[in-house]
Amino acid sequence: MLKVEYHGHSCVQLSDGEHSLIIDPFLTDNPSAIVKPESIRVQHVLLTHAHADHIQNAVEIAKANDATLIAIHELATYMSWQGVKTRDMNIGGRLSLGFAELQMVQAFHSSGIIDHNAKQIIYAGMPAGFIIRWNGRTILHAGDTNLFLDMKLIGERNDIDLAFLPIGDLFTMGPEDAAVAAEWLQAKQVVPVHYNTFELIRQDGAAFLELLQSRGIQGTLMHPGEHITL
Repeated sequence: MLKVEYHGHSCVQLSDGEHSLIIDPFLTDNPSAIVKPESIRVQHVLLTHAHADHIQNAVEIAKANDATLIAIHELATYMSWQGVKTRDMNIGGRLSLGFAELQMVQAFHSSGIIDHNAKQIIYAGMPAGFIIRWNGRTILHAGDTNLFLDMKLIGERNDIDLAFLPIGDLFTMGPEDAAVAAEWLQAKQVVPVHYNTFELIRQDGAAFLELLQSRGIQGTLMHPGEHITL
């Protein structure tokens, strides 16, 4: 059994009852989040890239849980300077957590930590997605990305049970491209993320599910606080 919980925006938590990890924790300034950072219990924090709407509560949660933060090399190094335990990796690499295996895959986006006061941008490595193999299931969290042809290769090489795909447009791919991505990835089930958090990325989730259905793909809308079981 694998519990998959959605906390809004791109934040997803996975648990088997004994082990738990959270991806891209953005809760404090997320208007749709219903859970507080202090209530999160995990052993690992995964980050796809360094934008504030994906890392805001990463240090706080990692320190409170004595959890290991996992990210691409540059971002993991930056987070280690904040006093967090880290494990760095890079695109294409695999990492065993004992109970699950991670593989970092490419995403096409940008990644940097912006210090508005200093008017400085800190380079934080390439953006990425994660393939997570756990309890006989394969989950893809695509991170923030556009549509790219190598999604076909990812789909051919992985039997993806569940894919989290951004659909918000403007900063990531929109619904039409995300539907093509779902088809290329050959995902059995798709959950849209990174939309409706703010007005600039407002989309019709039900209409996206219709796009998936027209391609014979199962789509599921998840609201913050909801979970599904694989």
